[in-house]
Amino acid sequence: MEKEDLKVLNKGEEEEMELQGYRLCRWRLALVGLGVLCTGGFLLLLLYWMPEWCVKSTCTRTTARDAEVVLMRSTDEFRRWFLARVRVMLAPGSNPFHSLETQTTSPSSPSSPSCPFSSPIRYFTFHSTKYYWNDEMQNFEVLKRLFFGVNEIAVKVPSVFKLLIKEVLNPFYIFQLFSVILWSADEYYYYAVAIVFMSVISIATSLYTIKKQYIMLHDMVAAHSIVRVSVCRANNEIEEILSTDLVPGDVMVIPSNGTIMPCDAVLVSGTCIVNESMLTGESVPVTKTNLPNPVPGERGEETDSAYNTEEHKRHTLFCGTNVIQTRFYTGELVKAVVVRTGFSTAKGQLVRSILYPKPTDFKLYRDAYLFLLCLVAVAGIGFVYSIVLSVMNKVPAKTIIIESLDIITITVPPALPAAMTAGIVYAQRRLKRIGIFCISPQRINICGQINLVCFDKTGTLTEDGLDLWGVQRVENGSFHLSEENAYKENLVKSQFVACMATCHSLTKIEGQLSGDPLDLKMFEATGWILEEATEEETSLHNRIMPTVVRPPKQLLPPEPAELYELSSAYEIGIVRQFPFSSALQRMTVVARLLGEKRMDAYTKGAPEVVVSLCKKETVPENFAEVLESYTKQGFRVIALAHRRLESKLNWHKVQNISRDHIEANMEFLGLIIMQNKLKAETPGVLQDLHGAHIRTVMVTGDNMLTAISVARDCGMIPPQDTVIIADALPPHNGQAAKITWRYADKPSKISRLEKTQELYHFAMNGKSFAVIEEHFPDMLQKLVLHGTVFARMAPDQKTQLIEALQGVDYFVGMCGDGANDCGALKRAHGGISLSELEASVASPFTSRTPNISCVPSLIREGRAALITSFCVFKFMALYSIIQYISVTLLYSILSNLGDFQFLFIDIAIILLIVFTMSLNPAWKELVSRRPPSGLISGPLLFSVLTQILICLGFQTITFLWVRQQPWYTVWTPLTDVCNRSSHINVSDDNDTEVDDHNIQNFENTSLFYVSCFQYLIVAIVFSKGKPFRHHLLIWPFVLSAICLYIFLLFIMFHPVEGIDEFLEIVCVPFEWRVKLFLIIVVNAAVSVLVEKLCCKVKMFLSTK
Repeated sequence: MEKEDLKVLNKGEEEEMELQGYRLCRWRLALVGLGVLCTGGFLLLLLYWMPEWCVKSTCTRTTARDAEVVLMRSTDEFRRWFLARVRVMLAPGSNPFHSLETQTTSPSSPSSPSCPFSSPIRYFTFHSTKYYWNDEMQNFEVLKRLFFGVNEIAVKVPSVFKLLIKEVLNPFYIFQLFSVILWSADEYYYYAVAIVFMSVISIATSLYTIKKQYIMLHDMVAAHSIVRVSVCRANNEIEEILSTDLVPGDVMVIPSNGTIMPCDAVLVSGTCIVNESMLTGESVPVTKTNLPNPVPGERGEETDSAYNTEEHKRHTLFCGTNVIQTRFYTGELVKAVVVRTGFSTAKGQLVRSILYPKPTDFKLYRDAYLFLLCLVAVAGIGFVYSIVLSVMNKVPAKTIIIESLDIITITVPPALPAAMTAGIVYAQRRLKRIGIFCISPQRINICGQINLVCFDKTGTLTEDGLDLWGVQRVENGSFHLSEENAYKENLVKSQFVACMATCHSLTKIEGQLSGDPLDLKMFEATGWILEEATEEETSLHNRIMPTVVRPPKQLLPPEPAELYELSSAYEIGIVRQFPFSSALQRMTVVARLLGEKRMDAYTKGAPEVVVSLCKKETVPENFAEVLESYTKQGFRVIALAHRRLESKLNWHKVQNISRDHIEANMEFLGLIIMQNKLKAETPGVLQDLHGAHIRTVMVTGDNMLTAISVARDCGMIPPQDTVIIADALPPHNGQAAKITWRYADKPSKISRLEKTQELYHFAMNGKSFAVIEEHFPDMLQKLVLHGTVFARMAPDQKTQLIEALQGVDYFVGMCGDGANDCGALKRAHGGISLSELEASVASPFTSRTPNISCVPSLIREGRAALITSFCVFKFMALYSIIQYISVTLLYSILSNLGDFQFLFIDIAIILLIVFTMSLNPAWKELVSRRPPSGLISGPLLFSVLTQILICLGFQTITFLWVRQQPWYTVWTPLTDVCNRSSHINVSDDNDTEVDDHNIQNFENTSLFYVSCFQYLIVAIVFSKGKPFRHHLLIWPFVLSAICLYIFLLFIMFHPVEGIDEFLEIVCVPFEWRVKLFLIIVVNAAVSVLVEKLCCKVKMFLSTK
């Protein structure tokens, strides 16, 4: 591969890919076509499964610019291959890429027929995104501004036929088809029909599940995919179009009665109240304001900066979110400029991540493939052995081919995937019973390996709502004593209460106050009343009617009768809102008291941030100590500030001023102390997890000290442990980035003996995390190994933390309430959303119980499912090897197992045992030991190999010993070693006919009895109970095993002619049956003892 021809797509992004260009080669295509004909289509299948082989065998290398086909490889740990056809389209203009900078969007510009030139644009589509060739960049790139296409998140529900073809072309089903053809050729019709029946059920179930998921996803996006929208054209003409025709740059009119957004758009006029639960998981309505629009001539850096989705989130209406209501000017409409369409939108990205998920990387599945390869190698030995043996015995060529290939189908059991899935399906059903729903069943096994769980704080560890604990006002630069509430006559006209009553984003929806829970509690504590203008009232005025707040009449001090009317009109109008920003950690409002000329600005937010905006003389000297005393106790502290604005700032200027002008030189008003109570279940669950040696981590958007306090209260950080805060500072004024360390609280003086038991926990905030990740990547690994509290973390930082923990070999669980946790929930090995809202579609698991008690339940079920998978895999491996040994021994005398013997073993024994041994429920408590993560481990391999040797030994003894018996002779239909001469004549003709395959003989019968019991012995030996599953004595499994034991012992000691004829077994003397019984008993005893020895060795190694 020439390095200069290797292009990198989406550099630095999650979907980064290496790209190579190829051109189709005719002679190679002809050769491949010939190969497909010669192999009966198998080569075509192989090329379908291996995209890189397909491209390299049919194409020659060329530059990316001239490519007809591109071959891509992901740069992540999975290194997956993809191919795409390059297509050509004609674009207006001699160079559409150059004209992009100067073009303006107008209705006619995308396809103007007047353009004299047209140039070919080369592009390909990958994962619902178009990539165009850019000559200047000399690479393919996503050009969202050039050809936008239809504004639609098209989740096409494939037809059943398409899904069927895709499902049937799976290597496993192709192998099954090969097996069925082979068995039919060998006249094993019944078994072939049984396998076909099982496969049809398996395919039908799989198709139903996949189709159902596609329909769910389609329905999720269908609500807003095609709606009629109004667009503002030139000369302010309003045109009604279909939402599919929207392109970035269109000015969309938001209807007053609300709508579901069909695209991402930024508000340029008016205000909207939006429910963003689809994206954030939080059903709290959010107020969206228009983009800042500074007055001409005023310095405004915001106007010069380009639009950024993250920075201007509070002005952006996201696709799929529900606009509940709008507020507007007279004669003006609420307008928004379309910024992103289709799969480029926030919802489009979410749908893409669901449509094209990353594969689940788990050691068990990798090891399972290795194990299957080992079985294939064993089958290869048997294949060669059977050919050599058959040639030596001059067997016909047709029989040689069939019997040699039959060895492969015996060694690699076609029922293996169905058997492996059984435990997961049962676990999924048990999880559903306790209110945990799963959309990714394969993740259940991975949850059995979880050894670290990240928890969101608010709404997850603690109650969702906040209660007002008290207030602490500031006057003349010093704190008053704390007060329980602000509902007092003497405070009603204070700036402190005015700030509490106005500085929020509450709104009335259908007469009910709605908004952020913190805002709601704060406003309710004042006892004030909020009134909003109706649509009719708003339309009568030449500007937006402000929201008005006023105290209840009973709180106002008594006034003389003549002044009563004036006093009752004490109310404050909220003129402008600067919504809460997680980046700025504050919100501000501009308000005016009725009758006052000058306006007031009120700010609330994180205490550290608000204090930095205040005049130093208004902040008490002991501010840091008071704040620390509250945060250490786990309280949520909000600071308030106020500023009297200049009289020159009129209504119009305030509407266009930037918040930086307002949020300066403020007066500090005091603190509001909110209490966030722990959920009752939290301490107990965390104690269970610690008892099971599962590490717990808190990742929250809240204050650092509050988070540390909650971590101590819930037991995440034990009382005797020390917390060290890592503060990282970015490079500044030529100084390099640095990390400073400090204790969260002064270390207590304790004796040296206790000191040795002490542990350290690191804590850091989002800013420090970002600096450490960028400038100290090596240090980050050490910090996450001992980090317990991560505060003030942005949503993308939560995801980065999960990745960092996975990078140091943790199996990470994530539990959040869905608000801003989507990325982390999706990235974790086991993400559990406590929110049933639409955002949970990104999370593999959703709990109906809104507390963390679901976490240990999921881990227990994961462990049970994982152990079940191990048991089933070991059992299925032994089943194939036991059958392989029987068939190989019988091949040496040119015999085989009969059709109905195979049928009885595979259906009556194997499937019945597999589906009942998988039923064991999870053990009732979490233990400190974890199940192994892979099949390739010493104790596990030792267990399997010893059982194989035991089975081989006892079958070989049986095979050789029967030939040494004094009554032994080569069996013929006339042989009568049981003295049953009266029955011989009846079945003489039939037996002679059946004997063409030499099925009926003493060796076959003896091996059939012994092998049948061996299947049951290894099933019991491998069916593990405690400490991960309930004991194996569950009635379906026990009942199945007992019934099979009774049936086998019955036909062995009391032959029934009809059963003997059906199973093609022959009568053997009673003393030989007793000897067979002894062989079976000794085999069982040896198997059980050896497995117990393996378990003891395993426990010894794990404790060591």
